[in-house]
Amino acid sequence: MRLLSKGKVFWNLTKVSINNQTPNVLVKLNPSSYSSKASDGGDKEEPPKQKLLRYPVLPLNDTLERFLLTAQPHLTPKEFEKQKEITQQFKDKEGDKLQGLLEEVGKREKNWLAQRWLTTAYLKYRDPVTVYISPGMTFPYQKFKDMRDYVDYTAKVIYGLGEFKGIVDAGQIPIVKMGKNELDNSQFGKVFGTCRIPIRGTDRIVYNPCSNYIVVIYKNHFYKLCLYDKDGCLLSAKSLAKQLDEIMAAENDFGVPYGILTTDNRDNWAEAYEQLAKTPENCEALNTIQKALFTVSLDQCIDVEPEQQATQLILGLIHGNGSKINSGNRWMDKTIQLVVNPNGNVGFTYEHSPAEGQPIAMMMDYVVKKMGEDKNYGSSGSSETGGKPQKISFAKPNPCVDQWIFYAKRNIDKLVHDLECNVLKFKCYGKDYIKKQKLGPDSFVQMALQLAFYKMHKVPGAQYESAHLRIFENGRTETIRSCSNESLAFCKAMTEGKASVKEKAALLREAVVGHQKYARLALQGLGVDRHLLGLKMMAQENGLPIPEFYSSPGYTKSMHFRVSTSQVATTYDAFMGYGPATDDGYAACYNPRDQDIIVAITSWSYNFETNPDKFAKALEAAFLEMQDVLDKDPQDNKPKSKL
Repeated sequence: MRLLSKGKVFWNLTKVSINNQTPNVLVKLNPSSYSSKASDGGDKEEPPKQKLLRYPVLPLNDTLERFLLTAQPHLTPKEFEKQKEITQQFKDKEGDKLQGLLEEVGKREKNWLAQRWLTTAYLKYRDPVTVYISPGMTFPYQKFKDMRDYVDYTAKVIYGLGEFKGIVDAGQIPIVKMGKNELDNSQFGKVFGTCRIPIRGTDRIVYNPCSNYIVVIYKNHFYKLCLYDKDGCLLSAKSLAKQLDEIMAAENDFGVPYGILTTDNRDNWAEAYEQLAKTPENCEALNTIQKALFTVSLDQCIDVEPEQQATQLILGLIHGNGSKINSGNRWMDKTIQLVVNPNGNVGFTYEHSPAEGQPIAMMMDYVVKKMGEDKNYGSSGSSETGGKPQKISFAKPNPCVDQWIFYAKRNIDKLVHDLECNVLKFKCYGKDYIKKQKLGPDSFVQMALQLAFYKMHKVPGAQYESAHLRIFENGRTETIRSCSNESLAFCKAMTEGKASVKEKAALLREAVVGHQKYARLALQGLGVDRHLLGLKMMAQENGLPIPEFYSSPGYTKSMHFRVSTSQVATTYDAFMGYGPATDDGYAACYNPRDQDIIVAITSWSYNFETNPDKFAKALEAAFLEMQDVLDKDPQDNKPKSKL
């Protein structure tokens, strides 16, 4: 998993970083200032070229010193002394040579990491994108009065996404700065019309930003729906709704669930893809789906108990609830998948390879805001029909394809069974309270997660949070290592019963400030993980042995991220969720709002050490205990948070 909104940074899948560090999401976008026409790829005024930094190769000594500090909480004193020896040997021997090779690459390439990260972290990754890579991003829960209301709502969201694409095409996503540096907006142009293609060993990505249609999936059937009229103007919501009605009226029975193949292991899907592509009819169908701006899944209604609504909402977006429900009604390779269920569960599933979460969350914020402000939203589009929706036909599956569908069904059902989830909606306070304590909300939540993990497992958990690298051209993410000597000292003070309230409060503030300092470094590209990865890649690319350092206890333990986190912030009752990064860990994606904090927690059912329900209770207790400590501590001498 890898992941900004209103000054928040997302997880590298998705993971997020610093509260109010960069004021670059939830920016105001005015749809009246651009033309709602399809991009025709012809002559148009290009937005001004951004002034972005070159991604640096850091000094090796600085990175290794920071690395040792982040590894120390996971090691005994004896192990730490040994780790210092291993690290020094690495620096003196292989490290200097690999550093020289990386510096040469850094001279030739403006961002030496970008393509390598895309390939290594995503395209070579062989586990399914479902759960492991692709997050779900919820919309606020909807209460549809009837199917008419359901279809009209879906049409308005589609219209809103078309309008948002017009803003992107017009180059009107505001350029914002972090300090004096502009933040790269290129990812906004990489999500519409984008699709991942399964290939054995290493996938590839195709980009079709000038496409003029979407694909609607209903009862496993696929339809091409034109988004614009013959003059290239965006169709009105009413015109779009009419086409959705036609699609739903045309299908009484369920089709072959070809979409379920996209939920499987990438090599399995690649094998099945090769079989499908042997038929010209299938090649045309695959090509049509891949070139769509995005897909819309009109799901089958499932009953949900009110207390399980939030949990079922995010699980439905992450995996579709299995082969007998909606997992086949997907195309998981598409970057943007809008999922709408008649039960009121709405959101995005997004394939993470081409971009971080900012464009996706910003779309949700934009569409929800516009629909909330104007009950007639979508009426200003073209009243033409755009033609009838065209069914996308596959050839009858041969026995080999049937077998791959059988395997995919079995595998997704196991994945659905294995993933457990609890959505904690903590209502006792939110970021307003945290800011009044002169602490940064993001770092505060990170320390609460550290405390919850320590209370449950009696050891510090290596904790991943991603910081965006958007000050650099084509920048993606760096890791914020949230587990520190300061966070460990805080957790021990809160659990061992020896520290006074004043000591606990002081250690809490030190841990929060320590996290903020590391986060600021990471946002400037001064973390340790990407540099160390680059050195390892130099060994691989030049046929050199992987140094012992990469199998040392300090490296492996500090890289085993048992808590995979991100902040995805929005003012709405919405959140993002995804699967854990390790078999014995958790994913925790959170939305700290003014008066509450929403946290989507997942873990694996087959691991008896982890449990999302227990973790949610431990996290709620951590929030309350931290509040209690701060309320009892005198108000003087508190460090002022800059975040």
